[in-house]
Amino acid sequence: QVQLVESGGGLVQAGGSLGLSCAASGSIFSFNAMGWYRQAPGKQRESVARITSEGRINYADSVKGRFTISRDNAQNTVYLQMSRLKPDDTAVYYCYALRWPNEYWGQGTQVTVSS
Repeated sequence: QVQLVESGGGLVQAGGSLGLSCAASGSIFSFNAMGWYRQAPGKQRESVARITSEGRINYADSVKGRFTISRDNAQNTVYLQMSRLKPDDTAVYYCYALRWPNEYWGQGTQVTVSS
């Protein structure tokens, strides 16, 4: 059973930075892709950033230039470094992993950006 555990959420002022971590229970080599989604109150869950096993990276337009996704295979961990945060970035952030055809999700971590 795959477990994904997020950490690093919290409260930050607009313009500030925050880093999220997602630790997998096993090797992340077997995942086709990993990434981060977020869900704000009253909104649908949306993809934020994604990195494939080949290292291809995609970002949502709203976070390009501000967020950086990376992975450490030795630590079985995926990171999301967020900078120049905006109040619109406030959401629960979920770690995601794809081992085709199965998807795995973390429990979510709250990120709140105050204006």
